[in-house]
Amino acid sequence: MWRRSFSSSSSAGATSSLKDKKWDALVIGGGHNGLTAAAYLARGGLSVAVLERRHVIGGAAVTEELVPGFKFSRCSYLQSLLRPSIIKELELARHGMKLLKRSPSSFTPCLDGKYLLLGPNKDLNHSEISKFSKQDADAYPSVGDRIKNKMHNSMFWTRCLRQAATLGQKDMVDFMDLLLSPASKVLNNWFESDVLKATLATDAVIGTTRSVHTPGSGYVLLHHVMGETDGERGIWSYVEGGMGSVSLAIGNAAKEAGAHIVTCAEVQQLLINDSGTVNGVLLADGSQVHTSMVLSNATPYKTFKELVPDNVLPDDFINAIKYSDYSSGTTKINLAVDKLPQFKCCKLSHPDASPQHVGTIHIGSESMEEIHSACQDAVNGLPSQRPVIEMTIPSVLDNTISPPGKHVINLFIQYTPYSPSDGHWGDPVYRESFAQKCFTLIDEYAPGFSSSIIGYDMLTPPDLEREIGLTGGNIFHGAMGLDSLFLMRPVKGWSNYRTPLHGLYLCGSGTHPGGGVMGAPGRNAARVALEDVNKPLK
Repeated sequence: MWRRSFSSSSSAGATSSLKDKKWDALVIGGGHNGLTAAAYLARGGLSVAVLERRHVIGGAAVTEELVPGFKFSRCSYLQSLLRPSIIKELELARHGMKLLKRSPSSFTPCLDGKYLLLGPNKDLNHSEISKFSKQDADAYPSVGDRIKNKMHNSMFWTRCLRQAATLGQKDMVDFMDLLLSPASKVLNNWFESDVLKATLATDAVIGTTRSVHTPGSGYVLLHHVMGETDGERGIWSYVEGGMGSVSLAIGNAAKEAGAHIVTCAEVQQLLINDSGTVNGVLLADGSQVHTSMVLSNATPYKTFKELVPDNVLPDDFINAIKYSDYSSGTTKINLAVDKLPQFKCCKLSHPDASPQHVGTIHIGSESMEEIHSACQDAVNGLPSQRPVIEMTIPSVLDNTISPPGKHVINLFIQYTPYSPSDGHWGDPVYRESFAQKCFTLIDEYAPGFSSSIIGYDMLTPPDLEREIGLTGGNIFHGAMGLDSLFLMRPVKGWSNYRTPLHGLYLCGSGTHPGGGVMGAPGRNAARVALEDVNKPLK
C-alpha cells in the first residue's frame, strides 16, 4: 500500500499532541477541500489541525498502490476544475503538482469501424467530425466557444444569478434554456451526428443517476465544461503521480503555513458546550480535541446526521439534510495491465501509445439512446447491461505510476445501483460478474483487453461510501440537481458555509459550487470563517 502522509502519523504521540492545546480551528477530513481550507486558515494566522480518518490524505483525490508497482488514482482521475486562484495563491507547482496536458482529449471508438478523436486542435476536430457530419464540423467551434464564454462570463454560479437580473430577455432565455433543459435537447439543437452528441453527453451524466433526457442534465455538462488547465478552458489533464499529488501539494502548502495534519484520526462526534456552540471533537479512540471552530469536509449527511449530537439542530434543517439526494450510479475500476488496448477501429497493432490512448476513451457511448438505455436498467434496479464506460490511461503520459511497458487504466462506469435488485455488491461472485461484463464490453472494441489484466481494484457505490466516506457513493457529496444548486446547496437557507450550529462550517463538495476537484468550497468556507474572527483571507 502506498502510504505517504503528512505531519504526525497515526501514533499515540500524534493524538497526544492534538490534546495538548486548544486549536483555533479543526478541519474534519483531509480531502482536497479540507486541506485547502486548512491552508487558508493557517495563512490567516490560525492554529489549525486536520483530522483524517484514513491512513492517507486526499479523500477522493488520492493515489494508492493496490497492485505492486501500479499507483492508482483511486477515485477522481482527471484535473481541470481546480481553481486557478488556488493554484497560484498556494503555489501548488512549487509544492509538487505537475499537470500533464492531454491532446487529443477524447476518443470514441465505434463498432462499425469508425472513430472520433477530439481535442484542443481545431483542425483535428474539424477533420474528425467531418467524417460524420460536415455541418457539425463547421458548427462545433462556434458552439464550443459560446459555451465556454457563457461559463467564463457567469463564473461562479451565484454571480451568474446576480447578473441574471441585468440580462436582456433573449440572453436570459438562452441562459435558462442551457440550465434547465435536458442535455439531449441542448445537443440535438446544436448537432446532428449521433457519435458527437453521445461523446459530449457523457459529461452531462457523469457521476449522476440521471439520463441524458432528464431536465437539468445540461447543467452538469456545463459544470464540466468550465474546467481549465494553465488558462486553457475546457482542457482536462492528468497529474504526475496520480490525483493524490494534488492533495499532497495542497497539504504541503497547508503544512508550510503551519497546519498540523494527522491521519488515522477518526472523528466520532462533535462536542457541544452548554451554550450550544462547538467546543471540539471526540475521536474514535476516546480522545477529545478542543476548539471553538470546526470546518467539516465530510458530506452534509455525515456531518449533520452522524457527527452532530441528536437534538442540537432544528428539525426542519435535519429533515432537509436527511431527504437530500445522495444516490449514485457510479462504479470505479482501476486496473493494472501488461499492454495497451488495441482498438480494432484504428487498424493498428503495436505496443506504443498512439493518439487514441491519450485522452478519455468513451466505450458504449455511440448514441445518446445507448446512454439512456444504460440508465433505464439502473432505474429498474439493475446494473446496466451495456455500461457506459469512460476509460483513461494516465500512464501513457505519466511514467511514474507503472512499471516500464505496463500501464494503469481507470474505468469510470455507469450505471450501478447502490442496492441492485438481482444481487448485492458484498457477494464476490456478483462483483466479479459485473467486472467481467465491463471487460467483455471493452473486448468488443479492443479484442484481447481482458487477457491483459494483471489485477484490479473495484469501488461500487457502497464501497465508495465505506472506504472514502461518500454518502450513498455520490461523488459530488450529494446530487447536483436543480433543487440542490446555488442558494439551495446543501439546503435552502444555508448556502454560505455557515450552519445552524455556531462554530460549525461546511467546506466540502456538498456546498456551493459543488463537486469535482475544485477547491472552491474549501477556500470559500475558510474565507467565511476568517471573516467571522475578523481575519483576512491570504
